[in-house]
Amino acid sequence: MESSASLELAKHALLMFGIILAVGTFSGLIARLARVPDVVVFLLIGMLIGPGMLGMVDIKADSTVNQLIMIFGSSYILFDGGASIKLKVLKEVWITLVAIATIGMLITAAITGVAAWYFLGLAPIVALLLGATLASTDPATLVPVFKQVHIKERVAQTVMSESAFNDAMGAILTFTVLGVAMGAGEFSAGDALIDLLKQSLLGIVIGGVLGYLAAFFISHEKFNFLAEFAPVVTLMAVIAAYMGADGMHASGFMAVFVFGIMIGNQESLGFKLTEKEGGELEDYVMTTAFIMRMFIFILLGTQVDFALMNQYLLGGVAVVVVFMLVARPVTVFLCALPDRRAKWSFRELLFMCWTRETGVIPGALAGMLVGMKAPGAQIIASVTFIAILMTILIQATTTKWLAKKLGLLVE
Repeated sequence: MESSASLELAKHALLMFGIILAVGTFSGLIARLARVPDVVVFLLIGMLIGPGMLGMVDIKADSTVNQLIMIFGSSYILFDGGASIKLKVLKEVWITLVAIATIGMLITAAITGVAAWYFLGLAPIVALLLGATLASTDPATLVPVFKQVHIKERVAQTVMSESAFNDAMGAILTFTVLGVAMGAGEFSAGDALIDLLKQSLLGIVIGGVLGYLAAFFISHEKFNFLAEFAPVVTLMAVIAAYMGADGMHASGFMAVFVFGIMIGNQESLGFKLTEKEGGELEDYVMTTAFIMRMFIFILLGTQVDFALMNQYLLGGVAVVVVFMLVARPVTVFLCALPDRRAKWSFRELLFMCWTRETGVIPGALAGMLVGMKAPGAQIIASVTFIAILMTILIQATTTKWLAKKLGLLVE
């Protein structure tokens, strides 16, 4: 009896998942022994087993399976990051967060766009589109790094929070510039700001409401009838927060991040899990987040297009160097230094200049531009791959070393 096409596809997907789990577990062990963030090893292993080299795993970037893993995986990792944020820290640094996630995005996109215009000879609007695509930091990369490298609390939480807050602005800015590039509209800073506020505030409200309800039914003294199902509740609520926000044209990532903050600050809300239940939930979240970043970064590595990267390698590397060493420092110092409430030290600012890895979110935006046949989409995708590789392989691996040199490492 012949197998149906759907059954064969299911078997193929199951085989791919098995390979990823096997090599991912081995990669996690290597990362621990080498004392580097595991996302770095996952990315390298993904490149090795992808179609460009060994050909063991080949899941297309535009496939339903890949999109499902990227969306849910990023959401769960961001929830995990939110759960580690302390509200008292956010109260101290909120001015810096808002400035970097709004004005800072524009500064980064503009400087990177100028570099793309100069080194790659792109039309100004296409160069700006490239800058906008790269401008947002990536929570799926940053959260795992700061989970493994223990940095001074307010610095780590500021960088993680920024990665959640600026994804909405990155998407808004990218598609606003795309509209201009394709002759469908004109850039309006006012409209972009209103759209950003709408997406962010709705995401905050949705995540806050779902987070409070989850905490209530998990940890309330009388109504905690879902306490023993807390891990399942977190899975369900992460999906509900993302889909609910997305359905209302709000930031899904913002919603899951705020949901995580609510769960992680249950005591501030007047709720408290028992020590046993709290430990079980923490272990579950940690394991699930590990599996999610394993899948995300191994898949991201398998999808690196070496041929496309080579076409614009020298110019692309030059653009990314400006992006890392000029655009980010200018953004941090212009947006954070004036924040007298936070009173950032020079060493803290230097560290934030170096920690802005590029990953899933810019990669997804670049993929969408290619699918839409946007002007310069192939060049943008090429430079985005270069940025992902350079920032993760260079910045993520040196995070702990730099923190130690600057006296920000917490043992």
